[in-house]
Amino acid sequence: MIERGSGILLHITSLPSLYGIGTFGREAYKFVDFLEKAGQKYWQILPLGTTGYGDSPYQSFSAFAGNPYFIDLDLLVQEGILNKEDFQNINFGEDKRNIDYEKIFNNKMSILRYSYKNARKTVKDKILVFKENNIDWIEEYSLYMIAKTRFNLKSWQKWDEDIKLRRPEAMRYYKENYEDEMNFWIYLQYQFFKQWKNLKKYANNKGVKIIGDIPIYVAEDSADVWGNRELFLLDNKYKPIKIAGCPPDDFSETGQLWGNPIYNWNLMEKRGFDWWIKRIKANSKLYDIIRVDHFRGFQAYWEVPYGDETAADGRWVKGPGMKLFNALKDSLGHIDIIAEDLGFLTQEVVRFREETGFPGMKVLQFAFNPLEESDYLPHNYEKNCVVYTGTHDNDTVNGWFENTNADDVKHSIKYFNLNEEEGYNWGFIRGAWSSVANIAIAQMQDFLGLGSKARMNIPSTLGGNWLWRLRRNELNNELAKKIYEMTKLYGR
Repeated sequence: MIERGSGILLHITSLPSLYGIGTFGREAYKFVDFLEKAGQKYWQILPLGTTGYGDSPYQSFSAFAGNPYFIDLDLLVQEGILNKEDFQNINFGEDKRNIDYEKIFNNKMSILRYSYKNARKTVKDKILVFKENNIDWIEEYSLYMIAKTRFNLKSWQKWDEDIKLRRPEAMRYYKENYEDEMNFWIYLQYQFFKQWKNLKKYANNKGVKIIGDIPIYVAEDSADVWGNRELFLLDNKYKPIKIAGCPPDDFSETGQLWGNPIYNWNLMEKRGFDWWIKRIKANSKLYDIIRVDHFRGFQAYWEVPYGDETAADGRWVKGPGMKLFNALKDSLGHIDIIAEDLGFLTQEVVRFREETGFPGMKVLQFAFNPLEESDYLPHNYEKNCVVYTGTHDNDTVNGWFENTNADDVKHSIKYFNLNEEEGYNWGFIRGAWSSVANIAIAQMQDFLGLGSKARMNIPSTLGGNWLWRLRRNELNNELAKKIYEMTKLYGR
């Protein structure tokens, strides 16, 4: 059950680490301790899936598999699988503030492969049990990763025809001839889920719930599309007929062209939405609360002809609506979900979200156009919502003040009675925390008062995103106390 509280948005990648990227190790546990000291009930993270070109957690190779980058090497040392010397002199990136994904890909993956060679015999039975417990996706994902590696990381669309089309003799050949390689990919998932399960249990025992994020769509280059081609609108050569995006908005004059294939909702409905039930069930084990990205796409989605260079000429198409969520409820019972209902909202979308009963989102950075009354202004909130100072797609609060229209800034200062002594970032946090919204979330960057260089993502851009990292000395008792006092003051 979602109760009144507050939390911090910080993705795993952004945690401090000696090894170039955040992991499920010591610093993650220290962050949970910080959340407890600061009186926070929620830790929100971005999708945990394996990332590819562009490093976006919203374009993953699988809707079910976890990102091996998050496996902590020191925990493998504790298991006796690695020695410190095995990776002590490896260069994982020298910038303490930004991730070097190329070095992580080249160097961390080689260390993980070495750890598998060391552990191969001792974890064989555990890998087998893990495989049996996850048979509905793990084998398919492993075969996909084997083929992807063999074909120099190219999309499955560019593989040899036999494995691209999943011909029985090719599937059999890969299973028989790449058994050890398959076990390597299963081993990575075994380690990922074991380490995450332990971290989540630690957080829950400290009174911290995990809010996890899932994209509405899956990537074209993914095990999901390769293994379930009939569930997507593809032509006879398995190229997408239509792709996903969103219409022109404040983020982009020509809309956002995401490129994900559109679901074959008619077939999904005929099959009782079995793929979605499997997906939500898996994520409900990963997270305490699921935030579904682009929730309005279930009511109506923006589809764009494949090959278009922008999303401007797309059209709205009716989605599955309550039929999907009734099927989920019938199969899985109650699941706590946050509906990311940002963007162009019609009355139909609002009614749909209200019918689900899920809380929607309010973003303070969208609230302050002085020419119109905004639903994002706190005096218009109902309790059943989640308010954010900003999301991963927004600038930091201080960056917003530097880069936003002067009239919007002036309106926000007047509305919240902001002052430079308190800090505009803290004034925004106060505005969120003091609202009636059941949950209030702020990015870690906003608590630190950082500017635009700490921004996590700029939508519709490729490169330079998902890089920001927290420094180890930035989480201190003074900051925890300040957050705790504000949290207590406003009954969160």
